[in-house]
Amino acid sequence: MNIDLNKLEKTINLKFKNQKILKQSLTHKSFNSSESNEKLEFLGDRVLGLTISKKLYEKYPNDKEGSLDKKLASLVNKKKCLEVANSINLKKFIFVGNSKKQITQIEDKIISDACEALIGAIYLDKGIDITQKFILNLWNKHIDSSEETYIDPKTKLQEYSLKKFKLLPIYKLIESSGPKHKPIFNIGVKLKNSKLTKGRGSSKKEAELNAAANLLKNLNVK
Repeated sequence: MNIDLNKLEKTINLKFKNQKILKQSLTHKSFNSSESNEKLEFLGDRVLGLTISKKLYEKYPNDKEGSLDKKLASLVNKKKCLEVANSINLKKFIFVGNSKKQITQIEDKIISDACEALIGAIYLDKGIDITQKFILNLWNKHIDSSEETYIDPKTKLQEYSLKKFKLLPIYKLIESSGPKHKPIFNIGVKLKNSKLTKGRGSSKKEAELNAAANLLKNLNVK
C-alpha cells in the first residue's frame, strides 16, 4: 500500500524518531498480524484515559466522582475516538487488508482503534508531556462541551459490584411465559450478600435491565 506517513506527521505536527512504531500504530491485523497495532491500542487507551481524567479533575473541581466518571465515559469511548480520528483524516493512513483479501471499506472500529494506537506510539516515541499536549489539542473542544453520559442500569450495577466486591453481578432466568411472538421474561439478579431481585421484560435484555434497576433502587445506588 502506498501510504505517505510524512503527511500524517505534518498534519499532527510531530516528527517520529522511530518511524517503525508510527507505522505499527496504523497497521491492522488483517495487513500484518505479527506487527499489528493491538498492543499499542491497549497502551494508548490507558494514556488517553489518564490524560482526560486529569484534565476533568482540574477543570471541574466541584464535580463529584460520579459526575466526572460520566464525563470521562463520554470523552474516551469509541465514538469520540472516531470523531477525533476523522478530524485528522486518519483513515487514509491505516494499513489494512492484504493481497488475498482487499478491504475497500474500513470499519469505524478499526479507525477508532488506530487513534488510540497512535496515542500509544506517540507516548513511546515522545514521552508523556508531548502526548498529553497532542491529546488535549484534539480533545479540548470536546472537553469544553462534555456532558454526563447516560449509563444504563446493567452497566451501573456492574461497575458498582466490581468496585465494591470485585465480582460481576449474577443474572438468572427464573421463567419465561406468553406466546412465542410476545414472550415475557422474568430474570433475577444478585450481588454478593444481596437478595435475588427480579425484573420483567419482553426480551431477556429488557428483563435484565429492569432487574438491575430494581436492585440499584433497593441498594439506594444513584
